[in-house]
Parts: sequence; C-alpha cells; structure tokens
Amino acid sequence: MALPRATSFTPAVRLLGSCYKQTPFVPHLSAGWRDISGGEYRRPGQPRYNTPIWKRFDFHKGVQGMQKHFTLLKEEFLSRWIGPEGKPLVEHMLEQTRVIWEFRGPESLDQWTVSSDCEIGGRSEAYLKLGRNNTTCLLYGTLCSVPPRDGETRYSGYCTMRSKPPKGSFDSKKHHDWTSFNTLHLRIRGDGRPWMINVGAETYFSHQKDDMYSYFLYTRGGPYWQDVKIPFSKFFLSSRGRIQDDQHPLWLDKINTVGFTLGDKADGPFQLEIDFVAVCNDRAHTEQFAYEAYKRNPEV
Repeated sequence: MALPRATSFTPAVRLLGSCYKQTPFVPHLSAGWRDISGGEYRRPGQPRYNTPIWKRFDFHKGVQGMQKHFTLLKEEFLSRWIGPEGKPLVEHMLEQTRVIWEFRGPESLDQWTVSSDCEIGGRSEAYLKLGRNNTTCLLYGTLCSVPPRDGETRYSGYCTMRSKPPKGSFDSKKHHDWTSFNTLHLRIRGDGRPWMINVGAETYFSHQKDDMYSYFLYTRGGPYWQDVKIPFSKFFLSSRGRIQDDQHPLWLDKINTVGFTLGDKADGPFQLEIDFVAVCNDRAHTEQFAYEAYKRNPEV
C-alpha cells in the first residue's frame, strides 16, 4: 500500500492560508477604522452628526464662495497690472504713510481676534467692540492672574488682541509688505497700563512658528489721545515669552500679524481704545537695528 505523498505549501499558499485564518478578526479590527473614516473629528461631549456630508452641503453658499474668490483673483490680477499694492509706481515710491487698520464700522472688527487665559482655564476676560461714535476700537475686560487649578499651569493672567493673517483668493497666503517704511504709528488712548506690541513675521523653519517681535507700549491714561511711533529697529525677537540671545532684524516684507498683549499682573478692569494702526517712513530715523548681534564661536 502506497503512503500518501506529503504536500508542500509554497510561501504564497501559506500567506493566503494565514490571511484566511485571520478573516474572523478583520471586522473587529476594522470597526474603529470605519467609524473614523466615515465621520469627522468632534470635541468631547459633542453629539455625532449622522447626516451624510452631501446633505449638509449648502449649494447656494458654495456658489457665493466661488464668486467671492474669483472676484478677489480678478482684483489681485488688476492690482499687479497697475503696480505694487495696486498703486502706480510713482505713488508707491513717494508714499510716506499708509493706514493699515482703521475702525469705521462693525466689519472692521472681523479682522481681529481676541483671546485670554480663559482658554487654558484662567479667569481673565477680554472683549472687543466699537467706540462711542463707531470710529474707534475699544478693547476692554478684566485681568486675573490666578492660575487654573489643573496642577500643571503655574502662571496665568493675560489678554491679547491680534489681527488675522491676510489671505488672497482661494485662501492663499499673503503678507504685508512694509519695506518702504521704518516706523509703526499708533493712535491710542489707554488707562495707564503697560502693554506689549507683538509683530509676527513669516518664518523659514517650522520650529520657529512661535517667534515674535515685541516692544513695549506705555499708555498715559486720561481722556487725551496719544500718538505713538515705534521704529521697527526697536523690536526684539522672543519665543514663547522668552527673549532670544540671537537677535536679528524684522523681515518687513513678510509681516503676518500685529497684536496687543496685556500681562502686567495687576488684577482688575482694563481698556484700550485704538483709532488706527499705520506705518510711516521717518527720514530722521536712520538706525538699522538697535541690538548688538554677537557671533558665537567666532572664527579665529
């Protein structure tokens, strides 16, 4: 009697056999993947949207968005055809002052973002509204330096107001080009508190996303307006609230945001009224950079 011949399996057959044996576990392993791919991220405690995406899509709003972006694309093309910043070349070269932000209506407040330490569990509050005659911007609120009781945060107490980064057609990235100017001009009216002006520029590396150029803003208080001119050469580089040893001038052709920050640890109400934010060219100021840049490990 002949013995049955031993069957040898090839690697491909073994692989298929292993896949076949694991098929009962596939639905259990892929259940979470189906949930993630079929839905979207939602914050903890928020209900889940069971309605399909195509039912939630607003066709009318989509058409309005397309019209808006194509209009911006047309304006960008025409402005480049006319000259820099949509102005003739002669006017651009002779320009001495440019108003970047002025507050003349509710739509002007949409260009700014207000935040405070309440986002991390603090108790400070900040609000933004128009002034008495709807011609100024009023930033007000209450500052509280009591840290949140989370066991991690040691310091708290700040309020900030920051401009939104400029965007072009189809949400393309844009920058403010202030290479023709050397001074930041503000018209403000405060309550005597010291503020910090922050200017954010485009960075080259991703780990520099927290880099910020800052300088001090001292308000006098009282009913009178205060014109403040700060040269760009005075702004110093900081990252996450710490002044950096390696200082270098600000890139004026890649400005993204301008902000105002309060954190003087004096608990209580505050207010800051702003008329306009502008840039100007001060011919009497010839300083390039106010801080010495030491070369580490110099070549011998």
